[in-house]
Amino acid sequence: MTNRIKRLRVFLSDFWLRTFWQHPNRLMGLKVAVSVAVLLIPTVLLGYSRLGGTLVLGVLGGAIAETDDHPKGRIKSLALTITGFLLSSISVELLHPLPLAFAIGLFVSSFIFIIVGGISERYRGVTFGTLLVSIYTMIGFEPTFSWYFQPLSLAGGGLFYGVISLILLIRKPWRPLQEQLSVGYKHLAQYINVKSKLFPSDNQTQDLIRNQLAQKNIELVQAIKNTHRVLRSYASEIGKNDEDLGRYYRQWLTLQQLHERAASSHESYDLLSSQTDNIKLIEGLGQLLFEISQAIAHYSECLVTDKQYKHPISLQWTLAALSDMMELHKDDNQFVAISLLFKNLTEMEKILHKLEKPIRVSEVPSDYEPLTIRERLKTILNKDHPRFKYAVRLSITLLIGYGLLYFFQLEKGEWILLTSLFVSQQSFVSTRQRFVERVMGTLYGVILGLLLIQLLPTVAGNIILLLISYYLFFYYTKQKYGIAVIFMTIIVISLFNIQFNQGAEVMGSRMINTIIGSTLAYLSVRFILPDWQYRNLSQLLAQTISNNRSYFEAIYSDSVSIEKYTFVRQQAHQADTALTSAWQSIKVEPKGARLLKEQAFRLTYLNHTMLSYIAAFGAHHKNR
Repeated sequence: MTNRIKRLRVFLSDFWLRTFWQHPNRLMGLKVAVSVAVLLIPTVLLGYSRLGGTLVLGVLGGAIAETDDHPKGRIKSLALTITGFLLSSISVELLHPLPLAFAIGLFVSSFIFIIVGGISERYRGVTFGTLLVSIYTMIGFEPTFSWYFQPLSLAGGGLFYGVISLILLIRKPWRPLQEQLSVGYKHLAQYINVKSKLFPSDNQTQDLIRNQLAQKNIELVQAIKNTHRVLRSYASEIGKNDEDLGRYYRQWLTLQQLHERAASSHESYDLLSSQTDNIKLIEGLGQLLFEISQAIAHYSECLVTDKQYKHPISLQWTLAALSDMMELHKDDNQFVAISLLFKNLTEMEKILHKLEKPIRVSEVPSDYEPLTIRERLKTILNKDHPRFKYAVRLSITLLIGYGLLYFFQLEKGEWILLTSLFVSQQSFVSTRQRFVERVMGTLYGVILGLLLIQLLPTVAGNIILLLISYYLFFYYTKQKYGIAVIFMTIIVISLFNIQFNQGAEVMGSRMINTIIGSTLAYLSVRFILPDWQYRNLSQLLAQTISNNRSYFEAIYSDSVSIEKYTFVRQQAHQADTALTSAWQSIKVEPKGARLLKEQAFRLTYLNHTMLSYIAAFGAHHKNR
């Protein structure tokens, strides 16, 4: 019996690790689904389905408002979130009977929330969640209910989820940082895997793969930046002298060091492939890159499972075999370029090998001191700043949506505002993508939801459907928004069935209001302070050249510290991704705004190539 219990514990522990713990999106969905189940099932059984429905909306708002933080920071965020939920919900309840005052309050508060959200990721989550809860309060407003019912219920749901999440975080306080690092190494592995396909390659294949690498580089640089942000957040809460924080800081530096080597170029790869006497050398380099990508992917998994990284023997074998082959082909026409490339990959393998025994660093450098709130606000409060334009656009969009709701007395017209809030993004490209995903996701969600409630017509069936949909919504929301919208629509159907037995009846209104809200969001980004990227191209190019120069100078400067070098290198890559993103935006912006499209592509291609060559200098000089 004892052995059976032990085996069961081992099985459950292994199942937990494999199924949830090493998959952050699944873990997030599970936390939300469990919170919803604990709040909803008892209240429905006791006959308080309206209370249960409002509580779970609070859970949704609290989960969306959550940010990656140390437990101390998470407590502060939770306190701000619940305070914001209470104040915004109470304001809606009290101002709802006063349309003019409500409209003014909606415009002003939306503008302020978006501006404040630009200060930091913590404020971004809190302010967005607060706006969301204020619209939920509008949707659930009933004059017959006490004014404090919704504020307390929504805040209570958010608090319950926040406490559950906080308990898990306290048990594993480094989890958010591990997740961010894991994402960074995962994107690095994908980048290197794509690059391995360049060995061998022809001119046409090389252009295609370089475009893929440019996109992967955007994701990788963003992941490195996000990890830096979380490191700064932790440092601000526990100080820079924490030994564990120093270890994660070293892992972040290693990620950047590997990225520099992965991004470096030594020769045009189509020429390298065609002018090499023995193509097996090129194929061997490609295999070595692939093996390195697999090792990094394995390390990424180890970061979120707390397992010890084991350096792959297969990688060492491949390296040894390729080294022997190099010795036999020293007379190859491209041996100099190949030997430099091989040396670079050999150094990458050595760096990975050292990860088996991570070095502890006692202090995080001073660059983790954040800017003051005043300095950040001063930067944002500029008519040319993207965040300022976004705040103006969204505030006007929500005001127009409220006007349509009020003057035309649209059934469930509050969904117009809810849709506009989710669809409106800072850039035209992101808003346009959200427009399509929101409309199509709602349509598919209505069809699928109506079919499912026929199969699960009981209250118990609707609760099961609701819990599964909550889990899947948060599983997909950060990676495939269009699919997440499908499950959000099913959540709405289930909730209305549980509370009012009217899930199917309101779907027509939801579809119409979704189209209206999405259209308003699209028109606002199209016509209100449009931020067409061709206008920013010269400024982006100037910044890119300046950052590249600083990066190159830092490579050969003996007075530049590793922290300063890391900073300027990061700035160069961020400028490169900004230029690439601008080119990608120009391609899909309205026809009249597609000026300089070909020039933007050429500049992006040349800059990425130049940055790759600079990275090669850095790989062979600064990191030797």
